[in-house]
Amino acid sequence: MTQLTPAPTGPPDEPERTARAALTRILEPGDERGGRWLREFGAEELLARLTSEDCTAKTLPGVNERRAQGLRARAVAVEPERDLAAVHAVGGRFVVPGDAEWPSQLDDLHDARPVGLWVRGRPDLRKWALRSVAVVGARACTPYGAHMAAGLGAGLAEHGWVVVSGAAFGVDGSAHRGALAAGGATVAVLACGVDVVYPRGHDQLIGRIVEQGLVIGELPPGDHPTPSRFVMRNRVIAALTRGTVVVEAEYRSGSLVTARNAQRLGRCTIGVPGPATSGLSAGVHELLRGESVLVTDAAEVVELVGGMGELAPERIGPVVPRDLLDPVGRRVLEALPARGAVAVREVARGAGTTVDEALGKLYELHSLGFVERDGEGWRLTRGPGLGSNARRGGA
Repeated sequence: MTQLTPAPTGPPDEPERTARAALTRILEPGDERGGRWLREFGAEELLARLTSEDCTAKTLPGVNERRAQGLRARAVAVEPERDLAAVHAVGGRFVVPGDAEWPSQLDDLHDARPVGLWVRGRPDLRKWALRSVAVVGARACTPYGAHMAAGLGAGLAEHGWVVVSGAAFGVDGSAHRGALAAGGATVAVLACGVDVVYPRGHDQLIGRIVEQGLVIGELPPGDHPTPSRFVMRNRVIAALTRGTVVVEAEYRSGSLVTARNAQRLGRCTIGVPGPATSGLSAGVHELLRGESVLVTDAAEVVELVGGMGELAPERIGPVVPRDLLDPVGRRVLEALPARGAVAVREVARGAGTTVDEALGKLYELHSLGFVERDGEGWRLTRGPGLGSNARRGGA
């Protein structure tokens, strides 16, 4: 894709903002041809061309006459001042490139970057996006998927990270709820207007996100989602965040689209494993067979996307008494049979050491409760003590 020219210094003026607001109702999200026009002509000039009676394929290079007329039909009907008033009425705002709140990482999308973002919520989007992670996955997720998504959302919030998702049923909703329950920060990226509740069943959830976090989208107020808008929405989730975690996904899944967008943008792509027999884990496992990284909790996610020193705790099994023995002591212990007593000479032979060294180690093991004397021989401790379990590495 063509590289963007540097953003102008200082915030955009009101005509530029108004023109971009109008363009969000004319151009579909992710329209690279429209993005190229915007880069080459500027927002005000592009809007003038789209609304002109002379709007043709000559004034809009790269499209045929039918497409040019279709865009003009959209353009002449827009009322950007009304859209700006509508978002202000619900406590929102319209953020565009050049604003202090604009997340510059979205510029990595080049000509496919958003024309602008409609935003609801009090926090600063740019600052929140600096430490953000996407958690996405299947809408019809399993209880395991919902549990993992909620745990990741809560864990990331507790580590000071912003959880970004799409407010859909299933994994998305669970991730948002996990972050909210932990008193953390979360951002919902919608494929519709920020004043539209979709899905309707998430009315309360989206309301809570508006109060505690941010709801953002490329579509103007009142616009409704379509299948293609969901797909294009995913590129914003990928570009906005440091990495994308996929919890459950089938082979054909919007979550995999998000992850592949993240890979193309050089972001971390991360997968949570599931049962090999589950179709909802098949897409995640396919990612993990490639360049994605397997994680099981939020600390491991933070280790991948965070800064130097943000490491997950070392994962080790429980330390058992046998782990504390020196190598010779372990060999002497292993030389004792599971049942019955043996002479020191046999122990030394089995441990590959001298009789004197074997005897010394047997007395050490006796003081630690591993072995006991039995006449002229030695045996493993009997009864409920350490006994044969300790010899084999148990408690």
